[in-house]
Amino acid sequence: MTVKRGGLGRGLSALLEEMGSAPPAGPTEARSASTLPVAAISPNPTQPRRLFDEAALNELADSIRIKGILQPILVRPSQDGRYEIVAGERRWRAAQMAGLHEIPVVIRDFSDADGFEAAIIENVQRTDLNPIEESQGYQRLIQEFGHTQEMVASVTGKARSHVANLLRLLDLPEDVQTLVKLGLLSLGHAKAVMQAKDPSALAKEIAAHGLTVRQAEDAARRSQGLTAPKPQSSSRRDPELDALEAQLGEALGIQVSIEARGKRGTVTLKFSDLDQLDTIIARLQS
Repeated sequence: MTVKRGGLGRGLSALLEEMGSAPPAGPTEARSASTLPVAAISPNPTQPRRLFDEAALNELADSIRIKGILQPILVRPSQDGRYEIVAGERRWRAAQMAGLHEIPVVIRDFSDADGFEAAIIENVQRTDLNPIEESQGYQRLIQEFGHTQEMVASVTGKARSHVANLLRLLDLPEDVQTLVKLGLLSLGHAKAVMQAKDPSALAKEIAAHGLTVRQAEDAARRSQGLTAPKPQSSSRRDPELDALEAQLGEALGIQVSIEARGKRGTVTLKFSDLDQLDTIIARLQS
C-alpha cells in the first residue's frame, strides 16, 4: 500500500542538522539529549545501509573510546518497550565495540514513513551509502511512501537528475549491482556499463583490469558498434582526472568535467536549471 503524505523532509533534515551541532559528550557523560542503555536499542530492519565496513567501524570505535559519541543517535519507541534506531546505526555498533553501556539519543515518535525518510537522509548526507543502497532507498521512498523523484531530491539535497540516474542502476543485472556494492565499480563505471551490449561482461572486465571510466565508456561504445569520439588533444589524459571527475560528480550529483593544462586547469559544473544551481552552491558552501 502506498502511503501518501506531506513533505516532512525539510523538518527531518533540520532535526539531523540540530543533532549534529550539539556539543560533544564524554564516553559516559549525559547530555541535553536522553541516554539509553545500548542493550535497550535495536537496529531498524528496514535500514537502507546493508554493508558496514569493519575497518571504518573499528576507527569509529577508537574515536568513541577517546571522545565519546559526538552526536546522539535518533530512535523511536517500538511496541515491545524497546527503542528502534532511525538514524545512527554505525554509532550504535561502534559504541558496543567501544564498550559503552549507555549512549545519548534523541527520541521521536516517527511513523514508518518518516523514520525511513530520516534514515535515508542521514545516510546519504553524512555517511554515503554505496550507489545501489542509495538507489534502493530512493526506490522505497517512491514505491512505498508515495514520494516523487522531485520530493526525493528535495529531502536529500540531491539534484533530481542524480536521483533519476541512481534509480536506473536498479535495471542493471544482479551481478553488476553486486560489483557496485563491493566498490569494484564506481557510479561512473556503472553508468558506462548501462550502455554496453553485455553489461555483465563489461563490468567483469572493468573489475579485472581496473579500467578508468573513460575506458569503460569507450568499451561500451565499441560493444554497440559505435566509434569512440576522437580525443581533443594528442597528449595522453591522466587517468586520475577521470577518477576525480567521477568522484566529484557523484558527490555533487551533477556532470563535472576537469581539464588540466600543466599545473593549471578548469573545473566545469553543468546544471540544468537555477534550482539545481542553488543546490550546487549550497553543497559547496556546507
